[in-house]
Amino acid sequence: MANILVCDDERSICELLDIALKKDGHKVETVNSGDAAKRKLDSALYDVVLTDVKMPQTDGLEVLKHARRASPDSAVVLITAVEDVHAAIQAVKEGASDYIQKGPDLLEAIRVAIQNALDRVNLRRQNFALRRDAAVRNSLDNIIGASSAVAKMKQTIRTVASTSSTIVIHGESGTGKELVARAVHACSPRAQEPFVSINCGAFPESLLESELFGYVKGAFTGANQNKRGLFEVAHGGTIFLDEISEMSLAMQVKLLRVLQERVLRPVGGTDEIPIDVRVIAATNKDLAKMVGEGTFREDLYYRVSVIPIEVPPLRERREDVPLLATHFLKKYAPAAGKGIVRISPGAFDALMGYEWPGNVRQLENTIERAVALEGSSELHIEVPAVRLRLSLNSSGNSNGNGNGNGHSALESEGPHVGLPAVPQFIPVGGVDLERYIASFERALIQSALRQSNGVQTRAADLLKLSYRSFRHLLKKYAI
Repeated sequence: MANILVCDDERSICELLDIALKKDGHKVETVNSGDAAKRKLDSALYDVVLTDVKMPQTDGLEVLKHARRASPDSAVVLITAVEDVHAAIQAVKEGASDYIQKGPDLLEAIRVAIQNALDRVNLRRQNFALRRDAAVRNSLDNIIGASSAVAKMKQTIRTVASTSSTIVIHGESGTGKELVARAVHACSPRAQEPFVSINCGAFPESLLESELFGYVKGAFTGANQNKRGLFEVAHGGTIFLDEISEMSLAMQVKLLRVLQERVLRPVGGTDEIPIDVRVIAATNKDLAKMVGEGTFREDLYYRVSVIPIEVPPLRERREDVPLLATHFLKKYAPAAGKGIVRISPGAFDALMGYEWPGNVRQLENTIERAVALEGSSELHIEVPAVRLRLSLNSSGNSNGNGNGNGHSALESEGPHVGLPAVPQFIPVGGVDLERYIASFERALIQSALRQSNGVQTRAADLLKLSYRSFRHLLKKYAI
């Protein structure tokens, strides 16, 4: 089904096309002047515009030019009562999808032109989605691991992929929730259609709405042309809503309506657009708890939680660490022009002994960094960083014996990921404790920002801080 605008100053032609095209299953609107068509193009999104060439005041070529500016994704088919080679050439130059002469076969010619136009529109949408996601292959093969937890998750993916039900993926930051969503799409009947992803926490509410639902020309300052939203781009395929818990309550209401009614209304528009999209959401938060706290709508919770998938943290599948580390070595060593062929046994021990609070993303960053610094054919992970652990006795003084009650100690923190060095022993002259703590705090904040690709709310989650506290630290350290 296409959303079609018909413009012709002959009312009989408009009535004919309105009846015939609606019978074919299309949504049709008709106008009888070029100026009316331009107003429609400014207020709604159309897949195809059918316009007569010869009309008083504003002709079909003017409608075509306006459509190219206001709604460049719309295909424009020009119709004329007389054969005019010059007008046809001009129409092609201006970007017309087709040029048809009125006659006994007009209706059939228009049907063919509409189908050709829809094929081109769909191809553009698919190409857009493919360009957006070309960096990642859509396959279960991207989920690296031989553990029972990963095997169970892959089986769940195969089982639910054939359904059209909404899925919510739960997992800590860095566990690979988007890879799971892509795998579901790749194993589904929609695999040949677009997969479109968006991080809901990366946009303020007003921008998120226009990204998801699109907008019409003039909807807000800077909206100089119609733009299709990601839901419409993903038509026939899958849309992945990452960090859905970051949506405002007002935005949740709008999303709920789209999920229930399967139609959307672009920002500033008046017409509703039907959509056929499989929705996969993801979060690192406890949505049920958020419902209880009043920060996530209960009706939306049940709408998106039809099928839940749990992605295990890396610490619960340590046997996958060597496979993942080797995979990332093969990925980054050639790209860095390094002839590194293996990981040293000591490095494997360090990797296996770490808790990986940042999960697979942190492991990948660690291997990438180690590859960049390695000068031999064997990958070594730097000496484990350490964390200063202070315990004070009831009087508030260190007992100084290195054991038991209250002595300050140094505790292994895992593979070095760029934290400041800390001395193994307190020097004779003592240490500036506040300075050391500040340096660690600053380094951890910067590391969290790197791992979260600069998304502050996600970085705050990695550090188990409230967003307000995190912002205070950013200001304190001028980060």
